[in-house]
Amino acid sequence: IQLLLAVATGTPKEAELNDNITIFTRILDGLLDGYDNRLRPGLGEKVTEIKTNIFVTSFGPVSDTEMEYTIDVFFRQSWKDERLCFKGPMEMLPLNNLLASNIWTPDTFFLNGKKSIAHNMTTPNKLLRLKDDGTLLYTMRLTISAECPMQLEDFPMDAHACPLKFGSYAYPVSEVVYTWTQGATKSVVVAEEGSRLNQYHLIRQTAGTEDIYTSRGQYTVMMAHFYLKRKIGYFVIQTYMPCFMTVILSQVSFWLNRESVPARTVFGVTTVLTMTTLSISARNSLPKVAYATAMDWFIAVCYAFVFSALIEFATVNYFTKRSWMSIFLDGAPDPKKTYNSVSKIDKMARIVFPVLFGTFNLVYWATYLNREPVIKGAV
Repeated sequence: IQLLLAVATGTPKEAELNDNITIFTRILDGLLDGYDNRLRPGLGEKVTEIKTNIFVTSFGPVSDTEMEYTIDVFFRQSWKDERLCFKGPMEMLPLNNLLASNIWTPDTFFLNGKKSIAHNMTTPNKLLRLKDDGTLLYTMRLTISAECPMQLEDFPMDAHACPLKFGSYAYPVSEVVYTWTQGATKSVVVAEEGSRLNQYHLIRQTAGTEDIYTSRGQYTVMMAHFYLKRKIGYFVIQTYMPCFMTVILSQVSFWLNRESVPARTVFGVTTVLTMTTLSISARNSLPKVAYATAMDWFIAVCYAFVFSALIEFATVNYFTKRSWMSIFLDGAPDPKKTYNSVSKIDKMARIVFPVLFGTFNLVYWATYLNREPVIKGAV
């Protein structure tokens, strides 16, 4: 008989569990009975405070041409709704995300977001917790593509501060305010292996707030800035070294005798066309900005050196023809004498061109590598 009673009623732990489920079901039914999710907490009495923090699981990629970046985050919001206070055997209720549609939630949106995705595989990636004092924790996983204004004057030795701005869409500060959960220094965290950047170093991140004023009132805007420093290695290999070698190659013609017209012509024309190709390919990886970048200045100076080498050859060739005319006018040339002497202009160019190009490189790299890039719009 005792065995049959045990089977019928279950173990004491199972009975206690069933009792808890029944209690919490009644609590939730009681909380939602008469609850209006169209009204914010404290309506007409006090301002609703939304505490937020961000955990970045993946940062990148960053698009220079579109001036935007992609970020994968756990976005957490916490607020107090006294209408949801309860008394029970547990201090916190782990709730299903479906309950979020039955209660009031903040109308948070990203001001500089171009595209945002809320993940739904295999179920909506959302977490909802309710404390007995009515405090709610609402976490969701988002992938956000946001604008990142860039000033490219120092490209590719540049640095940027990419902002992430969010706030309430409809509620002004007189109704809803946003704050950082752990203060501005600890509320935005990036995972140690979260960087997915090939051309940048993620140096640090900061958090802050600002107020904006519209015709509908004053709104609080939460801001997180991610500081990026560009890696220069790719551009040294793809652009700087080819430009440097092309300039050196153009100066090889100074060491050929002035009668080698075909060889010097090939050197001059080929190097000019090479610099033109390098200039076009370098610009294709950047947005069409109206100002010159640091790389543009380097390419322009290299182009000037290459073109000057071609002009130098034309000048030497002109005076070479004149010298030959004077020889034939004075009489028949001596067959024992050779006329492949080096031009005085070539002798000067062998010294002047390398010295000027070396000085330019010294000034260029010392200027851009030693100065701290100016980051506009950072906090």
